[in-house]
Amino acid sequence: MSVQLNERDKQKQIILTENLWKVMFNLSWPAVIAMVLYGLNSVFDAIFVGQFVGETALAGVSLAYPLSQITLGIGSLIGVGAGSALSIALGSDDKYTQRNLMGNVNFLSIIISIVYMICGWFLATSLVRIMGGVGEALELGKAYFQITVIGSFFWIHGLGGNMIVRAEGKMKSAAIMMGIGLVVNIIANYILIVIFGMGVVGAAWGTNLGMFVYTISGLLYFAKGKASFDAHPFRVAVDKKIINSIISMGMPSLIMAVTGLIQAIVVFNALSRYGTTYDLAFYGAVYRIFTLLLTPIFGLMRALQPVIGINYGAEKKERVISSFKIFAISSVFLMLPFWLVMMLSPQTALGFMFPNKIFDGASLFNFRVYMGVLPILPIVFMAMTFFPAIDKGKPAAILGIARQLVFFVPVMLILPRLYGVRWVYLGTMGIDVIITIWMFILVRKEFNILRTELKRV
Repeated sequence: MSVQLNERDKQKQIILTENLWKVMFNLSWPAVIAMVLYGLNSVFDAIFVGQFVGETALAGVSLAYPLSQITLGIGSLIGVGAGSALSIALGSDDKYTQRNLMGNVNFLSIIISIVYMICGWFLATSLVRIMGGVGEALELGKAYFQITVIGSFFWIHGLGGNMIVRAEGKMKSAAIMMGIGLVVNIIANYILIVIFGMGVVGAAWGTNLGMFVYTISGLLYFAKGKASFDAHPFRVAVDKKIINSIISMGMPSLIMAVTGLIQAIVVFNALSRYGTTYDLAFYGAVYRIFTLLLTPIFGLMRALQPVIGINYGAEKKERVISSFKIFAISSVFLMLPFWLVMMLSPQTALGFMFPNKIFDGASLFNFRVYMGVLPILPIVFMAMTFFPAIDKGKPAAILGIARQLVFFVPVMLILPRLYGVRWVYLGTMGIDVIITIWMFILVRKEFNILRTELKRV
């Protein structure tokens, strides 16, 4: 038994004592691979639909895609919250929270999934219409979204469970689970879309099947006792303190998803009013490529979370600050080569979703403008991990809300109407520059607070 406990404690001790550059590398590369695999899920959906169904179908899927991200936002609410609670519990050796965590995660996943499935199914048409869907694109978007709603439990629990594995620092295990789900998704998409001709419905069912396998792999991991804590994966429990902790620390992730949906609503409505079906499809393709380029940063975010949380729980605040800086710098250098390739040759990536399409100068300009802010965004995304990991989710939540309601909605309602579709892209770039500067100021302020607390000790 002591040998098993020592093995379980090994990862925690590495995070608390090893050189932080080494910790960053060892935790990050499997996390980056895992998140790239996750990003490829959505890109492969778009490639299959664009190549084998058509531009209108791609527009419909593009309308529904931001809606389906709410499911993943809920999964992140549970996963980030539970992962942050676990990391702090591991750092402070809180056995009670460790033993009861999964039971509360299961309870939240079941209850929220049931409510979401009912609301999502019956409101599908209205939601896609709110996104700007009309005609055939509306019907195709509705069909795609309703099928994803059916599998929402596996989206939510699968992602939540995987984030808990990452919170232990077990990035390789999390990457393997995600890779298995991706392979299943790609194979299912090929069979359902290409062979059986099921179109956007086939794309949705393929993704559901991938998420089902993703969830099962996570449950097997916990059931076989591979976790670094007493997981109890099939238990359902209700502990008000643990649930409140999960929700408070995970709320910024849900807010990011909700505000991302608000962003999508105002953007797609602007494109529907002042653009064409091609503009809808093009923005959807650009957004997916943008998200794919962010996935290495998402991987570093997931690796940063246990490093921050465990060190914070153990009162090692200088390591908390150093960790943030190391991960932020590394994420910039990791993403830069891919960003440069996309900026120099955007038509190559876009061509996968628009076969035989010759892109005009305006389209390529819009693409480059949208991608232009990527090198500075690591500050924002690392901060969105940093604050919940030190049990201070409020700054991240406030910033996420302000980005959409204070900046994004007014800009997208006014500028595209006055100056055309191009300002969807220019406006987004300007807002992200402002938010990055704001987040940098908040992080610096929090560093000063941590250093003051350190001096008092």
